[in-house]
Amino acid sequence: MRTLQVDDEALGDKPDLSAMTDNGPSHARIASWLLGRIGSGKVRADDKLPPEEELAAGLGVSRMTLRQALGSLEARGYIERRRGRSGGNFVREPRIEVDLSGLPGFTELMRRANVRAGARIVRAGIVTASPEMATALELGRDRDVIEVVRVRSARRVPLALEETYLPAHLFPGFLDHGLTGSLYGLMRQHYDLAPHKAKEWLEPEISTPEHAGLLEVEPGSALMLVTRKASTVTGTPVEYAHDRYRPDRTRISLNTGIDPGSVPELNIEPV
Repeated sequence: MRTLQVDDEALGDKPDLSAMTDNGPSHARIASWLLGRIGSGKVRADDKLPPEEELAAGLGVSRMTLRQALGSLEARGYIERRRGRSGGNFVREPRIEVDLSGLPGFTELMRRANVRAGARIVRAGIVTASPEMATALELGRDRDVIEVVRVRSARRVPLALEETYLPAHLFPGFLDHGLTGSLYGLMRQHYDLAPHKAKEWLEPEISTPEHAGLLEVEPGSALMLVTRKASTVTGTPVEYAHDRYRPDRTRISLNTGIDPGSVPELNIEPV
């Protein structure tokens, strides 16, 4: 851990806040400046920023303006404020954007975020579908499914736990392929049965001891559970999945819009 000083080389040239510009208010320009230093790697994770009084004086702004800038960075996960004698403002490892728009797989998600995806297989095999799986995949009784459970990572840190279930009769020999890359890629290239559309449910979940151990978090930590039912372009169900994300390392986003020719309906399912 480094404790930075106001004139530290890592902070570089301070933004000129003396004149009004089209680049937004002072607190936004301060946040942009600090983000630039973090993004360039000059300011690194676990670095401690200068005390607020000193940093505000060095920038020529009030402490309230500086706190606005730091508050916006804290809300986005770039800074952590710690209390106590050894407290202060510490730089955090930025959370990775998980953009679920367009039904991407994890490998594609990480490509969008400009990081390399990793995978560790926890288990893979043929299992009997549970009633929940059978309903989601429109299977009859006692039908087998392919189960693939993987810990997905980036920057050598576990980000998500994937539990994927596929109808076994649609994907013969699936387990003979390498399973550390994109499963959607395998489904597309070898079976021509790639998911085309899906319905997904997002809900918070408390981690079990097993899930916590796999994701390297404390038992009882909050996770974001994404449950997905996916089908092909012809409507054939091909995937039922539970993806559990670490919210301290990821931030889930969606691009949405309204079709001018349709009237949106609010669909609230009972709990």
